[in-house]
Amino acid sequence: MSSSNALRAGVVPGDRAWMPAPAPLDRPRVAVFRAALLGRSEAFIRDQSEALQRFEPWYVGCRLENAVEVPVERRVVVNTGGAAGRVRELLFKRSGLAPGLRRRLAEIAPVLVHAHFGPDAALVLPLAQRLGVPLVATFHGYDATMADRAARRSFFLHRRYLEQRAALQHDGRLFLAVSRFVRDRLLAQGYPADRTVVHYAGINLERFQPDPATVREALVLFVGRLAPEKGCLDLIGAMRRVQDVHPEAELVVLGEGPLGPSLERLARSTGVRCRFLGSLSQEDVIHWMARAQVLCAPSVTLPTEEAEGFGLVCAEAQAMALPVVATRVGGIPEVVADGESGLLVRERDQAALADRIVRLLLDPALRDRMGEAGRRRVERCFNGWTQARRLEGLYARVLA
Repeated sequence: MSSSNALRAGVVPGDRAWMPAPAPLDRPRVAVFRAALLGRSEAFIRDQSEALQRFEPWYVGCRLENAVEVPVERRVVVNTGGAAGRVRELLFKRSGLAPGLRRRLAEIAPVLVHAHFGPDAALVLPLAQRLGVPLVATFHGYDATMADRAARRSFFLHRRYLEQRAALQHDGRLFLAVSRFVRDRLLAQGYPADRTVVHYAGINLERFQPDPATVREALVLFVGRLAPEKGCLDLIGAMRRVQDVHPEAELVVLGEGPLGPSLERLARSTGVRCRFLGSLSQEDVIHWMARAQVLCAPSVTLPTEEAEGFGLVCAEAQAMALPVVATRVGGIPEVVADGESGLLVRERDQAALADRIVRLLLDPALRDRMGEAGRRRVERCFNGWTQARRLEGLYARVLA
């Protein structure tokens, strides 16, 4: 792929590892907006922002989630606690008015606002306009893929986003899609092609790297929310077949969600050897990725048309030299090279899932080859250092 084609595809050439250098003093500031700062699965927002060198990130939101820590000295929230804080948050969400937040941001003087997820971008757009700074918005998945008919029955900010979408398309300065799949969905909804570009998520290659001292075991790893779109139900069905062929194989499930209790009951009732460990820290996830022999991401497309926007866990696994078995859903085929760094199957095909998992479990040479190829692929295409540099280039383009 040529350098120009790579940039258009959202891939930055080069295979440099994550190599942060000392940041210059007095950097222009960027307000990184997420309504809740930050959910357990959103460490990538913090990691991407902290990898910036030419800009200083400040984290702005409605309230603190505190599942992923952000620097205390660089965070600003509407709801600082108590009944008054909840009232301020509600007022901001319903009207876009937050005088205290506006004053604080005026003091910080960001050069732009970067919102994550479409509903958050629509919420903060009026504030960015009052500050007189451009708005950049990243779309990650459900916000671009869920059908409008379903979004109208979704949570309040999503419903409000539909009402404000035309204004966001007109006034937002740049729209970032985490995959070509997401970009295509955005274009179909009316987002302008010249202001809608692919920017892949980056992986911290210093943090996500294979550990040669850890012995890999016959573990199949699932990492994700225990919700219908992640397809863990199909994986439990597939593991029954896997364990018939390979009795030592075990499924390890990392994550929480509404399907958790029913999935545990299903595993027990079908005799699947499985550990449900709940939602773990990024460090613990890396530990399990170092121990496992296969990562499975059996995502499915929902009746609401929601689909996996990118498949971040697949990129993280490949960075750990862990081969992937996944479904051809959403942006996953852009992350996993079928037959090279992993094996892809049709969604909801439990027999095919089981077949590919068994193939990897029983073939150490194939696992090693795909693991090494996956690491090289992430270094080439999803390197956090180079993706952060490209993001800074996009900021500069907006500011110019």
